[in-house]
Amino acid sequence: MLQRLLGTKYAYAIVATCIVIMFLPCAIILTCFGIFITPVSNYFGVPRVAFSAVFSVLCIAMTIALPFIGKFYKSHDTRLVLSASVIICAASYGAMSAAQEIWHFYLCAVGLGIGVPALMFLCVPALINDWFDQRVGTFMGLCFAFTGIGGTVFNPIGSAIISSSPEGWRACYLIFALVMLVGTLPFTLFVIREKPQDLGLTPLTFSSIGEKNVEVEETTSTDISADDAMKYPEFYMVAAFYALITLNQQISQYFPSYAATFAETAPAIAAATGLLAGATMLGQAIGKVLLGALSDISVKLACFVGIFSGIVSLLMLGIKLPILPLLLAGTFLFGIAYALTTVGSPLLVRTVFGKKDSTLIYSRIAGVSCFVSACALIIWSLIVDGSAHGFLVLFGIGIVLMSTCLALALTALKRADKRA
Repeated sequence: MLQRLLGTKYAYAIVATCIVIMFLPCAIILTCFGIFITPVSNYFGVPRVAFSAVFSVLCIAMTIALPFIGKFYKSHDTRLVLSASVIICAASYGAMSAAQEIWHFYLCAVGLGIGVPALMFLCVPALINDWFDQRVGTFMGLCFAFTGIGGTVFNPIGSAIISSSPEGWRACYLIFALVMLVGTLPFTLFVIREKPQDLGLTPLTFSSIGEKNVEVEETTSTDISADDAMKYPEFYMVAAFYALITLNQQISQYFPSYAATFAETAPAIAAATGLLAGATMLGQAIGKVLLGALSDISVKLACFVGIFSGIVSLLMLGIKLPILPLLLAGTFLFGIAYALTTVGSPLLVRTVFGKKDSTLIYSRIAGVSCFVSACALIIWSLIVDGSAHGFLVLFGIGIVLMSTCLALALTALKRADKRA
């Protein structure tokens, strides 16, 4: 019925499905973790770091699982892989509501580490690449933007559920698990189709006279296979780019702590931690769409804009002027740089290695990002707490990291151009 209704525009149903996946399971699992730290830690009488380690376990599990999930995704029906991933995520998340010991959360985090990779890292790049011949970056950015939008919706809802009773966190885990299962599974089962050819269609393209379907070449002679990609220096350049930009993005977790340093000179700024976090999240959402659209013009241009925004943001924060609008602008700009992680990386892989095996290549590279995510907060905590000028050092390292990322991206793109 949906196919008859949409006809050649079925690609938009694929976009809607990707948005649902980002908005529900990915946003709930990855952006709502923080609201559980204090209530769960207090309930079990453990230090917050003991529960915070659950996220590290999740990241390490994803690091190990991603290469295998990437191969499985490539060789099996997309509906099967994504539906199974949704079920695993919902079951693991819901099981946290019944936890009786802190190690139960670690066990559930392993389950999430198996379920999340296909949903967060693989489905959007793979499906958008297959269903669209043009504006790939725009639609990819639009889909990824809904992780941040989902965070703004579900964090306050979750906080309200948690505060409703002494064990409200249990109800929240269960309710959120049901939401992601009921809201996502119908799309992965009944809407998803791996390729337009499955419905007798071709990838959607755009022209000045409107939208139409045209025959496009699936691969080009310059496309590199997943096995051959690891023989090229560009593979390790893109992997290093992804690792360093991921390490850099975690700096945003310390913006509220940085605002607290204004407590004596500007109490209003110290009390505005929520605004700063919101500005960063807004920057992410807008940045994902912006950088995705710019990537359709030039991936190099998108990298320049993202990195420039990040460097300017840390300079604005580093001068430490007690001006709230300046800090809000700085955190907003950092959100744009943050967007390079989810949008820039898969598009960089596609541009450097071609469309053919980009999903499998990306799955191998994304594992590096997950491992860095598990270590980043520990590294930055040591730097912030290890010096009287810890935040200044933090921002300085961030500028160096982003400059290095730009150099890596430009070099990889230049080498790819020479191959062409």
